[in-house]
Amino acid sequence: MTIFKEIVDEEFLTVSETKGLLADIEADRALDEERELPYELARAIDHVNQFTVLEPDDAQDLVTDLQEIEKVDEPTAYKIANLLPRNRSELRSVYAQQRYSLSGEELDDILNVVAKYA
Repeated sequence: MTIFKEIVDEEFLTVSETKGLLADIEADRALDEERELPYELARAIDHVNQFTVLEPDDAQDLVTDLQEIEKVDEPTAYKIANLLPRNRSELRSVYAQQRYSLSGEELDDILNVVAKYA
């Protein structure tokens, strides 16, 4: 017997999409006066409110455009959309755990796509 729950489904979200989901949860909790926001939920709401830059549709468009680039897979596209790196060194940190490195031209291609949205 394990104490862990089974993962049923997993999907990637941008910070903008998460902000919308958490806003709905916060509104539902506000209707019930007896329910307080748990600490973790309150911190998550503060985090997305502080770091959301793009609208959800723009963030999803950015992810789609990034996935068209050869060396950008889905998880990496969502990381880039959430972090919005502005220079090569910030973008390299996203790829730090990958088994390959990107050339300067590949980095610039990704940064050019991010610049359209940020």
